[in-house]
Parts: sequence; structure tokens; C-alpha cells
Amino acid sequence: METTSQSRLPRERPLLTLGAAILVCELVGITGAVFTATGVESWYTTLERPDLAPPNWVFGPVWTTLYALMGAAAWLVWREGVGRARQVALGLFGVQLALNFAWSFVFFGQEAIFAALVVILALLFFIGTTATAFWRIDRRAALLLVPYLAWVSFATYLNYAFWVLN
Repeated sequence: METTSQSRLPRERPLLTLGAAILVCELVGITGAVFTATGVESWYTTLERPDLAPPNWVFGPVWTTLYALMGAAAWLVWREGVGRARQVALGLFGVQLALNFAWSFVFFGQEAIFAALVVILALLFFIGTTATAFWRIDRRAALLLVPYLAWVSFATYLNYAFWVLN
């Protein structure tokens, strides 16, 4: 059962709660980036790169933007959703966020390209499932996940290509 303060909080303090939702997503990104930075400085530079792999500097700004969009999307669902639909949607969001973190750990931290491919395929599934659940609550929230879905689709190609090439 939901308390009254939980359901009113995003409406009574919209900027504060929006900032908190974005901050949570950015913190997941920053935590995952620790593995990325370590991997990029070591073994990643030894890998044969796919032709479409962007330069390394592109990833920071892209991911920062995507995490902000993800936070805004989750905030809209928190704000507009009610009951079980909101619980399910935010639960799915949490799963995909955990898989997002896990991918960085597996690919860069564990240097396990194939295992990372398995993780990113699960991530793609959960992003799509999350977007569907978000669509039922607030279409804007689902649309905010489209760039994320597109980028992770591209990252899936890159992950696969790294696996094939290395």
C-alpha cells in the first residue's frame, strides 16, 4: 500500500524529485563508468575495433544525456502512475538499470565480451519492456527512452562486432 506522501511528493516538489530521479540514474552511470575507465585504459585499447565504433570521447556525453533522459522518464511515471501499474513499470526500470550497470562490469571489469553480449541482449529486452510499461502510464516517458533504446541497439552491434573480431 502506498502512503499519501509518496504519491504527492513528485507533485508537491517537482524540481526536487525530478533532480533526485536524474541523480540516481547518473550515479548508476558514474559507478559503471569506473569499470569502463579501467577497461579503456588497459585491455580495450588492444582490441580490434569494429568499423562503426565511435571515438571514445563520444561515450561520456552520450551516456550522460541518456541517463538524464532515463531519470526524467522514471520521474514522469512516478509522478503520473498509480498503484500496481506504477510499481511494475518502476520495477522494470530498476531491472534494466541494474543490467545497464552489469554490462559495464562484465564487458570492461571482467573483460568478458561474450558474457557482456548476453547481458546487453537482456538489457535490450528490458528497455523495450520498460518502455511499453511506461507507455501505458505516460507516453512522454516512453518516448524519452527511445534514444536510450536506439543507443543500446547500436551498442549491441558494437558488442557483437567486438566479440566476432576478438
